[in-house]
Amino acid sequence: MTDDVLAVHGGSPLHGQIRVRGAKNLVSKAMVAALLGESPSRLYDVPRIRDVEVVRGLLGLHGVKVTDGADDGELVMDPTNVESASSDEINVHAGSSRIPILFCGPLLHRLGHAFIPDLGGCHIGPRPIDFHIQALRQFGAVVDKTPEGMHLTAPNGLHGTKLELPYPSVGATEQVLLTAVRAEGVTELRNAAIEPEIVDLICVLQKMGAIITVHTDRVIEILGVPRLGGYNHKPIPDRIEAASWAAAALATRGEIEVLGAQQADMMTFLNVFRSIGGQFEVTDARVPRPGVSGVEGGIKFWHPGGELQAVALETDVHPGFMTDWQQPLVVALTQARGLSIMHETVYEQRLGYTEALNSMGATIQVYRDCLGGTPCRFGRRNFIHSAVVAGPSKLHAADLVIPDLRAGFSHLIAALAAEGTSRVYGVDLINRGYEDFEAKLAALGAHTERL
Repeated sequence: MTDDVLAVHGGSPLHGQIRVRGAKNLVSKAMVAALLGESPSRLYDVPRIRDVEVVRGLLGLHGVKVTDGADDGELVMDPTNVESASSDEINVHAGSSRIPILFCGPLLHRLGHAFIPDLGGCHIGPRPIDFHIQALRQFGAVVDKTPEGMHLTAPNGLHGTKLELPYPSVGATEQVLLTAVRAEGVTELRNAAIEPEIVDLICVLQKMGAIITVHTDRVIEILGVPRLGGYNHKPIPDRIEAASWAAAALATRGEIEVLGAQQADMMTFLNVFRSIGGQFEVTDARVPRPGVSGVEGGIKFWHPGGELQAVALETDVHPGFMTDWQQPLVVALTQARGLSIMHETVYEQRLGYTEALNSMGATIQVYRDCLGGTPCRFGRRNFIHSAVVAGPSKLHAADLVIPDLRAGFSHLIAALAAEGTSRVYGVDLINRGYEDFEAKLAALGAHTERL
């Protein structure tokens, strides 16, 4: 046996209250942004997840002093003495995260050179870094690829440029922002990602002294500045984690209040949740008054009883239905009456997790065709990227092996909804993006134990 196995005794509704902290997809990038400053930065409401530890380690290797602040979840990052790190030290982190590629611009600005190891992350498609490298070269970087990674230099400094993304990639947009803010001149980025986490990163950079304009039609303009300071920032809450718990409430016929969740960034998800038959209530924060403590707001999600209804969905870039929402929601859709359609248009290999759901009694068929309103970039490339879910299906326990972060939480939801005891292998991978998920499960009345 290994302590990376969780026994899940399913079949009982989840009830209770949990809290989400800062968004995983913002916090780690804001930590990288601290490298660009010449004074300390403070980041609040930071979740205790593996990705944060990876970035904290990488910052430490480059001379950034990272300490815990006075408040729970507060990080203080002092980049006063940024220094080079050895390839061997950095390589310790190779394969554990895709974040290192975003260190390129900040390190080139601070040191004039950077080394980036081979990249890891979840195996949901190749997510090539070609555009990252192409963009850095347009800024003036010289890239030398070696077997252990990439060595970058900027002998003539970095200069603003005009770029257009072939697809509004979040990672590529972050790369341009983190590089352009201190590049000499103006950078214009077209077809940029505009996810809430991207807007929040722009807020972080603006607090540091950056000049960034978000135009209509996915155009972002950055006027480079010679130096940046630190920031104090509380990130937006994690809308992926909030939606994951919402799907768990629906799949187990329970009720979960997610404190910290915000309506504005989840509107698309909330519409779908209601269309399926789920109910939710937005609970706004109440301001403390003399003698009365303040109460944090959030969103309460619940299954109202009766039958859930099938839906047809396509994932898309923001403001569309987020790709990271689809896996947890598909588990809930196995309990909906009729045929639901899920057309994945963001990652080409994100439906592999459905095989495990079928082994538990679900009826999910996957297709290479575009089962959506408009053809997508995967339609003629032989990728399995559409699914039809027939329901309702009675799920039963099984042995499950977690393949990636979001699929892992989906497997966990399925085990909670299924009758009997499932053994879920590789659960520590869930720690990459879900803080204290076992403690939260316990708070919701779930019966689990480490084996």
